[in-house]
Amino acid sequence: MIMSNDAFLILFLILIGLMTIIPLFLRKFKIPDVIALLLVGMLIGPNGFDLLGRLTPLLSFLGTKPDVVEAHSLTLINSLGSLGLLFLMTLAGMEADFKLIRNSRRPVIALSVLTFLIPSVSGYLVYACFKADDFPGKLLYASLFASHSVGIVFPIIRELNLVRSLFGAAILISTVITDVASIVLLAVSVQIKKLSISQDVALNKTLSLFDYIDPKIFGNYFTVFFLVVVLLYFVLVLFLVPKAGGYLLKVLDEGQDGLITCFIFVVLVTVLIGEFLGINLVVGAFLAGLGLSRVVKSAGETFRKFEGIGYGFLIPFLFISIGMKTDLRMLFQSAGNLQIILLTVVGLVGNKVFSGWLALRLCGFSNVKGICAGVMTVPQLSATLAAAAIGKELGMLDNNFFNAIVVLSIVTTLPVPNLVRWIIEHYQLKFPAPRTQDEAFRITEEQDDLLRDCEIARLRDCEIARLRDGEMVAWGKCFSLVSEKKLIFKGPASAEMDFLPLVL
Repeated sequence: MIMSNDAFLILFLILIGLMTIIPLFLRKFKIPDVIALLLVGMLIGPNGFDLLGRLTPLLSFLGTKPDVVEAHSLTLINSLGSLGLLFLMTLAGMEADFKLIRNSRRPVIALSVLTFLIPSVSGYLVYACFKADDFPGKLLYASLFASHSVGIVFPIIRELNLVRSLFGAAILISTVITDVASIVLLAVSVQIKKLSISQDVALNKTLSLFDYIDPKIFGNYFTVFFLVVVLLYFVLVLFLVPKAGGYLLKVLDEGQDGLITCFIFVVLVTVLIGEFLGINLVVGAFLAGLGLSRVVKSAGETFRKFEGIGYGFLIPFLFISIGMKTDLRMLFQSAGNLQIILLTVVGLVGNKVFSGWLALRLCGFSNVKGICAGVMTVPQLSATLAAAAIGKELGMLDNNFFNAIVVLSIVTTLPVPNLVRWIIEHYQLKFPAPRTQDEAFRITEEQDDLLRDCEIARLRDCEIARLRDGEMVAWGKCFSLVSEKKLIFKGPASAEMDFLPLVL
C-alpha cells in the first residue's frame, strides 16, 4: 500500500519543524547541531520516545494504515541519511586540503600510526579476555577499536574553523588514513571467518565482488591482494575523477543546474565502484570529493550548491537516522553485558586519548592540544556500527559484544563535540593555519635591515636547509644567525612553524 501525499506532507512538516526548532533552542546552551539532531532522532525513533509511532495512528483518517505510514517514513529517513553520509564525506574530501600534508607530515604520520596501532592492540586484547581462541573475532574487535568517525570529526573541525589549520588538517587526514586501515583489517577478519564457514551457509549478498568469489582461492595472499585492489582504486579515482570534473566544467557553464547533477553522478559512480571492490562507501565518497576539490573550488558557485544541498538538507537526516537507532536501554540488559561494556568503553577511550596525546607530543605540540586531538579521535559511529552489524551477521560477535559496541558508539559520540569545545575555550587554544611557501619567503622590512649584512648563518639541529634565490630556508628544531662572530638572532622552530626564512 502506498502512503498518501497528505500523510507524507504532514509527517515531513513535523520532522522539518523538529530539525529546525530543537537545534535553534539548544544553541542557547552551546549544544552543537550534531548533538541536537541526534536527540531529534532519539525523540522520534522506536528506541526512544517513538514519536513517529505515536503520530502515525492519528493520520489513519487520510486512508493510509499506520504501519504503512511508519514503514515508509523510516525508509525515507534512512535513505536520506545514507545520501547525507555520502554528501558529508564528499564535502570533507573537497575541503580537506592535502597540500597541507607537506607541512604536517610528522603529525599526520604519528597520528595515523599510533591511533591505529595502540587502539587495535587494545581491542584485540579486550576480546581475548573473553574469547581467547577466536582469532577472526579478535581481528574484528581490533578493527572496531581502530576505526574513527570522520562523520563526527569533520563537522567538529569545520564548526570550529580548524579545516585550514595544521592541527585540524592533521586530524582529518589521519582519521581518513586510519579508517582505511581499519576497513582493510575488517575485510581481512571477515574473509578469514568466511574461510571457516561452510559454503552451504547462505549469507546476505552485497555489491562486493568478494561475496561472489570463493575466498579459498586467495589462500594466504588475500591481504596482499586486497591491499593492491585498494591502492589501484585510490590511484584511478584520484587520476580519473579530476579529469571527469574538468571535462564537465568545460562542457557545461558554471551557472547551469545540470553541472551539479553531473558532479553528483560522478560521486555516486565512484562510490559504487568502490563498493563493488569491497571498499567502504565512506572512503569512496571522500576520494571522489578529494578528486573534485580543485575543479569544484575553481567554480565557487558549484561548491556553494554542494554545501547547500548537503548541510542544508541531507546531512541532518544522517544524524537523525543515527539517533533513531540508539537504544540506551541496552545498558541495563544484564550484569555480564555491563562488564563487557565497561571494559570496551574504558579500553577504547583511554587508548584513543593516550595515542592522540602521544602522537602530537612527539611532534612538539602542547599537552593540552595532544589531549584535544586524542578526544577528537574517540567517537565511534557509522563505520563502527556497520562493521559490528557485519560481525553479528557472520556470528563473529554475540549479542553482548554487539551491545557493547552500540553503547560505545553512543557514549563516545554524544559528549565529544562539547568536550572539545570546552577544552579549546577553557585553555584558549590557538590553531594558526600553515603558511604557504610564498608566504614563507616573505620577510618584514625590520628583518631585512637586521639580516642584510649577515655574513655567516649557522643552522643548529635542522632537519632540512636549502638555498633558493639567495635566501636560506630552514626548518627543524632551532636556528641562529651569527655576524662577525656575534650572535644577532636565535629562535626555536616549533611544530606549528612551517618555514624560517633567513636572508644571507
